[in-house]
Amino acid sequence: MQATHNVIIIGAGFGGLGMAIRLKAQGQDDLLLIEKGHDVGGCWRDNTYPGAACDVPSHLYSFSFERHYPWSRRFAPQKEIFAYQQYCARKYDLYRHIRFNTEVAEARFLDDAGLWEITLTNGEVITCRALITATGQLNQPAYPPLAGIEDFQGPHFHSARWNHDEDLTGKTVAVVGTGASAIQFVPEVAKVAGKVKLFQRSAAHV
Repeated sequence: MQATHNVIIIGAGFGGLGMAIRLKAQGQDDLLLIEKGHDVGGCWRDNTYPGAACDVPSHLYSFSFERHYPWSRRFAPQKEIFAYQQYCARKYDLYRHIRFNTEVAEARFLDDAGLWEITLTNGEVITCRALITATGQLNQPAYPPLAGIEDFQGPHFHSARWNHDEDLTGKTVAVVGTGASAIQFVPEVAKVAGKVKLFQRSAAHV
């Protein structure tokens, strides 16, 4: 069996882009990145909530080989980080290696052939000699099991899937969780909302 590609990388966020750039620098051009989204960026493409920004100094959150970027401030906002990833993908000629809006359903190793067989959700099957997963840990929003949420009549959404069409001006907004995302968007929401109620589970339930 002939391999479709030498290397396949699942995910085009920071991890996938960085791996692809390093492989190309070593002369590996027969590679494919599979990305379920419409562009590179991973969580920095998807998380567009108000106030979204890096909580690590921008120059430390950059690739070691691509630090000289015109960041507007020390802790770069989401749009700049996403633009940085697009910039790197263009500069290192990665877009021609990426299949967007494509998702992996299954990956298994074929012992006899010494290849990885990847089945996509559209039924297509492709193979490679080396498979690298760079799907990240933040690609699927975690929803808390709130009893009765299905009966709530008002709008509700996860911060990672922010509904920009929903005007929160003057409304009472309930926020579940006090993590890094809440720290960033709650002050922005508070500027327009009539009231903000913040809920944090007790330490006994952690």
